[in-house]
Amino acid sequence: MRPLAGLRIRVGIVYAAGLLQGFAFVLVPALGGVLRDAPFDLSAGSYGLLFLPQTAGAIASAMIAGRLEKRIGAGGIFRLGLACNIAAALLLTASAAAAGSAAAFPMLLCETALLGFGFGFNLSVINHFAASLFPRSEIAAVTVLNAVIGGATAMSPLILQVCQAMLRWWLWPLTIGALFLLLLLASPRFEQHRATSPLRSAGSGNDARLLALFATAVLIYAIVEGSLGSWISVYAGDHHFPARHGAWALAAFWGTMTAVRLLLAMTSGRWLSPRILYLVSPVAIAVCFIAASHVAAPAGLVIAFASAGAACSIYYPFSMSFALDAFPGLQTRTAGVLVAALMAGEGIGSWLPGPLQQWIDLSRIYAFSALWGLPLLMLAWHLTRAIPTRGPVSRRAS
Repeated sequence: MRPLAGLRIRVGIVYAAGLLQGFAFVLVPALGGVLRDAPFDLSAGSYGLLFLPQTAGAIASAMIAGRLEKRIGAGGIFRLGLACNIAAALLLTASAAAAGSAAAFPMLLCETALLGFGFGFNLSVINHFAASLFPRSEIAAVTVLNAVIGGATAMSPLILQVCQAMLRWWLWPLTIGALFLLLLLASPRFEQHRATSPLRSAGSGNDARLLALFATAVLIYAIVEGSLGSWISVYAGDHHFPARHGAWALAAFWGTMTAVRLLLAMTSGRWLSPRILYLVSPVAIAVCFIAASHVAAPAGLVIAFASAGAACSIYYPFSMSFALDAFPGLQTRTAGVLVAALMAGEGIGSWLPGPLQQWIDLSRIYAFSALWGLPLLMLAWHLTRAIPTRGPVSRRAS
């Protein structure tokens, strides 16, 4: 019973960490209206700037995770990520008291930087942990983990809205910080997960080229996700919709993403090949960008972003699953590279619409963003042709 109990504890901790990371990740986008209004009074450019430290921190932490693992182990990286998230939650809570002062904006910048470090460290190892804990169902395990993260990002804006309406908004980040602390105190030492396939060298030019293509695909996808998820509350305000509709649209975006990911995890390979879904996703993303650019009513806002969440549900977890399977024995390094690409794209997608609004409005930015579907489709097509010779992924994804 002890090995089974230990496995259950590890599974619980890995997926709880994903849940809390999702709660924390969406806090700043969910607070878009609060941060733009008094007493914070952030401009569109300043609000967009908040995502750059998060991006830098996530990229730096994800890229050094592979090397750091040799010194402190994957469990050490995991605990370091939890500690960064705790500090970020406390800083965001403290910023409420400093709102309107010169200290508020630097505190928010430090908060997003720490959140980025926590995100980068955590996702570099928990994707690996999930795949290693379920070696016969890696695609399902990683997809479910990302569904849990997405589900948390769907719930977090709604919980924040309740706190803001009934109590104080800062109670939610304070609660998240306390839950991260409990997880840190309760987490046992993670043993190093052994690779389920022979170790391979990362020095091959073909390997490096394939990993770079995976990273490019994730980078472009994350620009899409960032530009959608980080500006929903602001987009609702631009259309003079009540704040609750922005919260519902944000929740719908992440909620449908979560629901579809769970459905994919349960049915992967039974009805449609993951390769076909991987190719359909970019086309659906382009269509949803066009739909979002023509929003005229609150209900249309929610429907457009719910559809966008469904369209975005496939590309990242499938890219991660395919890449982890293509590089057995190098999962932490591979996951770190893709998480770095994810956060780089999130940062670009979250920041770029801010300065672009000096020339065109957000509706037109979304309309032009439909063009991102083309490189995503080309990369998906190439990767689905390149990975069949890489081993187990060809059997699971076919």
